[in-house]
Amino acid sequence: MDQQQEHSVQSVRHFDHCPWLFAEEATGEQRVGQRERQRAIGGDTEIGERCYVAESAAVFPERLRLGDGSYIAAHAYVTGELTTGADCTLNPFTTVRGTVALGSGVRIGAHTSLLGFNHSMSPDRPVFQQPLTSLGIKVGDDVWIGSHVVVVDGVTLGDHCVIGAGAVVTKDLPAWTVAAGNPARPLRDRRDTRAAPAIRPGRGEDTLARFADTARAQAADLLAGCWDGGRYVDRPGTAPTVRAHCDAVEIADLLLGAAPGQLPADEHVGRLGAFQDPDTGLVPEFGESLPEDRFPRDGAALYHILCVGYALDLLDAAFPHRVCGARDMTAGQLVARLEELPWRDGAWGAGAWIDAWATAAHWNVRRGEDRGRESGAWEALFGWLLSRADPWTGMWGVPSPGAGRLQVVNGYYRLTRGSFAQFGLPVPHPERVVDAVLDHARDSRYFGAGQENACNVLDVAHPLWLCTRQLGTGGGSGYRTAEIRGWAERQLAAALPRWRDGRGFGFGPGTAGPGPEPGLQGTEMWLAIVWLLADLLGRSDALGYRPRGIHRPEPAPGAVFPLGRNMPDPDRGADRRALGPTGARD
Repeated sequence: MDQQQEHSVQSVRHFDHCPWLFAEEATGEQRVGQRERQRAIGGDTEIGERCYVAESAAVFPERLRLGDGSYIAAHAYVTGELTTGADCTLNPFTTVRGTVALGSGVRIGAHTSLLGFNHSMSPDRPVFQQPLTSLGIKVGDDVWIGSHVVVVDGVTLGDHCVIGAGAVVTKDLPAWTVAAGNPARPLRDRRDTRAAPAIRPGRGEDTLARFADTARAQAADLLAGCWDGGRYVDRPGTAPTVRAHCDAVEIADLLLGAAPGQLPADEHVGRLGAFQDPDTGLVPEFGESLPEDRFPRDGAALYHILCVGYALDLLDAAFPHRVCGARDMTAGQLVARLEELPWRDGAWGAGAWIDAWATAAHWNVRRGEDRGRESGAWEALFGWLLSRADPWTGMWGVPSPGAGRLQVVNGYYRLTRGSFAQFGLPVPHPERVVDAVLDHARDSRYFGAGQENACNVLDVAHPLWLCTRQLGTGGGSGYRTAEIRGWAERQLAAALPRWRDGRGFGFGPGTAGPGPEPGLQGTEMWLAIVWLLADLLGRSDALGYRPRGIHRPEPAPGAVFPLGRNMPDPDRGADRRALGPTGARD
């Protein structure tokens, strides 16, 4: 292929994905080629003026009527009977099958499916032998259907409707309806020119459902706004980070049930896997060198073990390499490191280190490359933790006059997230943990009006959720349940109105985290927090999502408890004669 031919092929591919450019930019030769493409469709086909049908689209209709100024973009799949008015667009990877009739000015987002047919499913024969049925889909004029939407057979969408990304439309919607969710629910009338509906605090499931529907409807645009053309940023104008890519994957999974639309899923997997250093298994930040320690005491590389690993897991993939520092650490080395951690003045960091080590070991177990059972490292870890948990608080570390319980409670969340919770193990002294956490939750420095940030609220909500489930009092009567529910109610009422249309949640005030401006980290964390708070109140089903990644409530998928028989009993404790009142060795 000569250079001129190669340029022509590239131009066609460009128009396939950006067909709106064809009318103004195509050469005479390309216009001839497009007319030939349209004639090649064959059958009962009528195509209007100024239309475009992508070379890569699979268009095999029984009957096709494409109105003036309409286009079918790259990799669309069209079968059955499709009729459109003028100025309709089927964007890349759209599927339109069965009997579908579109009015004029209909916009259909990428990866959306309009399925104007169905199978019957009577029990007397296998599904593949069932007859097809078709009621057809009718879409009025001036309708915008977002990306990753599914519209099922028999649905009619009235004129001027807007359907949010990721919705599943199972019922008719009247004209001017703005709808989103799974199943799709009306959010408002499009003619209401006020700002998108405010999310007001409330006690019912309807408030949570409205919040979740709003978040879903805006998720695709939020993610697109944090894509700089090559990598993800936490918010527009900031530098790309590894975590931002992982947060994008988490948000897309929560709200859209798919990978972020900026890249195909396999390319997300390839990029995330390529972040990992093959020799150490660590993931440094962009532009930073690897830490000298094969399993460092702090830094971004520790958190990346969690966020990159779980992002890959959400994409049905895994780290391509083992995390050597966790695999090769002996029981004696592990205990020595545990003793060195800053329990008295930095319990948060100490808990984060254990979270990272246990999660790295979990990924190694999943790869079949863990040596913790043979070396005794797993028994050493849980034995050390159980023997040093403070019987008065169920926690590790020491409160301070300056920070109160902040370091201890936040460290508890990180420690138990990666160890006990990740492997589905009971935590020691759950009632004492509830006492300590509720005491901390009254500290106005962190939980006064306008003082809450995502980290501090998460690090109270998750321990309360974990312990109430262990005590068997989740959502019902039991140990301090009324106080737990009251705190969750207040936090939920404060959290929901913080959503900013098109931008998501800000992390919140304080020196930790990215600050108060909305971005991917704040959005990912607050979405998980809202679920935890709602579940403490017995209302999480109204959200229609459940965290599956780094903030998942259940044990990690495929988590294998790798201990032998010598694990200390968390209910009986261990020898505490050498322990001080804080649980730290004197």
